[in-house]
Amino acid sequence: MRSGWWNWRTGRLTQVPGFEPRSFSSSFLGAAKCNGDGSSLVLELHHADYDYEDEEEDEKKNMSQNYWEKRYQSGDMHWEKGAPSPGLVDFLAAHPSLPRGTVCVPGCGTGHDVRAWAQAGFDAFGCDIAPSAIRLATERTKAAGFTAKFQLADFLSDEPPFQFDWIFEHTLFCAINPGERDDYVRAVLRWLKPDGQYLAVNYLIVEKSKGPPFCTTREEQWQRFSPHFELRKDWVPRSYPNRTGCERMFWWRGTTQKPVEKQ
Repeated sequence: MRSGWWNWRTGRLTQVPGFEPRSFSSSFLGAAKCNGDGSSLVLELHHADYDYEDEEEDEKKNMSQNYWEKRYQSGDMHWEKGAPSPGLVDFLAAHPSLPRGTVCVPGCGTGHDVRAWAQAGFDAFGCDIAPSAIRLATERTKAAGFTAKFQLADFLSDEPPFQFDWIFEHTLFCAINPGERDDYVRAVLRWLKPDGQYLAVNYLIVEKSKGPPFCTTREEQWQRFSPHFELRKDWVPRSYPNRTGCERMFWWRGTTQKPVEKQ
């Protein structure tokens, strides 16, 4: 018998190297989990000497490339809605005279938002930490007949290929470890032209969450970004059905104030 856990959603056994049970009853504990609405059932076989939850929590804390790549490889992509952000679609439709230029979408996933910017006439660029995301985004953009560039990159730590006129963030802020939020602000300042514009769709979660997504509020957004940007407007946008009323869009314009210093 192979050791691991069977996931009924993917129909596969995930193996854990080095753990071979002597018998089912002596070495493993079985547990069935249901999400409450009957849509997902997972039967797990836990080795008595191995803490799977600790391993998962360690990966979440690190928010490593491996963590996100695993999510793509397993198909555990609840953020994938099959369409661009409704708020972005409405914004671009409401501002047809915006000067066209370069736009970067960090954490671009499979590229829906990048394609929306490209369709609107912008020179669109997407980056993501997960190789599978870049592969899927590239394939789908080509299949849709759009032109855009995609690059494997860690937005928080890597240098940009150049500075952009626009950065569009779609629930990336809430997906990173809260301890890296100062790094996020510095990254926006590093990747954006000094007079560039930063458009963000934030998923506002007030209650503490193990995440991702992690909690944030309008007040936190103001405290972090207002020292470096002028807030042109913020509003509740049209959202995906399961996020209605939980998102807020912020339209910031860059200033020449000194970037936040790393502690």
